[in-house]
Amino acid sequence: MKKYLFIILSIVAMQISAKAQVMATHSLTLDGAKKVIAEAVRFAHDKNAPGAAIAVVDAGGNIICVERLDGTFAAASEVSIRKANTAALFKAPSSKLENSINGGRGALITVGHTFLQGGVPIIYNGEVIGAIGVSGSASAQQDEDIAVAGSKVKM
Repeated sequence: MKKYLFIILSIVAMQISAKAQVMATHSLTLDGAKKVIAEAVRFAHDKNAPGAAIAVVDAGGNIICVERLDGTFAAASEVSIRKANTAALFKAPSSKLENSINGGRGALITVGHTFLQGGVPIIYNGEVIGAIGVSGSASAQQDEDIAVAGSKVKM
């Protein structure tokens, strides 16, 4: 009897231990990324942005998709991807990091990311599931505004 009780308790302990080691997460899908970009494009057009490259990455900073509006300089695509990557990996707007550098934390530039305004995390149920990066609009502030608009789309 003691042997069976020990086996049952061991199984219960393993199940509790296994649950403590695994966390459920959400993932941004391609369809979700396209919705984010569509909202950002709509906002850019509404605000008469002269152009923009809009990139969406997953929570690990890996590119899901990118769209470059007509008239946007070619390098904007790469910059938008890097802004999104930075926002996803730091789980914070890239502007926060740019402001830290401008405020005296110059050592941040050594970590190899793009600390320019225009990268914003995409949050679902309190969890960062990706990020959007925008480059090539009329200003850094407009990049940020377009990214924020895209990040607010309902999933």
